[in-house]
Amino acid sequence: MRRPMIAMTFFAVMAGPALAKSAPAPVEVMVLGAYHFGNPGLDTNNIKVDSVLTPQRQADLERVARALANFRPTHVMVEMESEAPDFAIAEYDRFGPEMLRKDVNEIVQIGYRTARAAGLKTVNGIDEQSKAGEPDYYPYDKVQETAAKFGQTAQLEAINLPILAALKRFEADQKTHSVAQMLMRTNDPAGLWGNADGYYGMLPIGDKDTQTGADLNAGWFLRNAKIFGKLMQVAKPGDRVLIVYGAGHGFWLRHFASLTPGYRNVDVLPYLQKAR
Repeated sequence: MRRPMIAMTFFAVMAGPALAKSAPAPVEVMVLGAYHFGNPGLDTNNIKVDSVLTPQRQADLERVARALANFRPTHVMVEMESEAPDFAIAEYDRFGPEMLRKDVNEIVQIGYRTARAAGLKTVNGIDEQSKAGEPDYYPYDKVQETAAKFGQTAQLEAINLPILAALKRFEADQKTHSVAQMLMRTNDPAGLWGNADGYYGMLPIGDKDTQTGADLNAGWFLRNAKIFGKLMQVAKPGDRVLIVYGAGHGFWLRHFASLTPGYRNVDVLPYLQKAR
């Protein structure tokens, strides 16, 4: 009776390495959560950012791009929509020194610059925005209305107080810190952007029938899931993907990179440390 069990155990031991060798290489994903250099004022709480077009900031950004290029990305993906089948961004074809001198957007200053340093011919735009008839991915105005209706405005404001204080410190520290050092802050898992506390704090806003805070969390998850879904439509086993996105997306994009089968999250902090 023991012989079949021994045979099966022997097969499992011998087959294990063979199966492991045949498994496809994971897609490595490194998320750079950026603060918005040319802040459009669309976030709930916004940062006043010093110009990145000065010689000092341009030198900072060159160091950042060279450090990120050491990741050897096969794709750079950014917070921009594209209708192309592979989400290619046509604007990247025109990238050059003139664009760097004029365009403050982090997509250009970090995304395009790093892609060029890595020798890539394409940058992919994987953003997702609500279209007609689709749910609002971030209905904060409705959360405010609901909070006012149910006497929860003070509760909502309390969520924002520590965030506002952290952003004020961030603004002040720009004067004495490099771009890489500020990016280390927006990518610190123990920092303001490293968790979903602000979003989860809104979960109880509403009542048993009007759960607007929960609706916002569901919408924000959905947007980030669709963003990562677009990445998956392009990436192939063994690819190395650098995502340059607003820091508010970092928590969920790293979540998907860490837990999606066939994908592996790569910490961006060691790369930024080399650009300090």
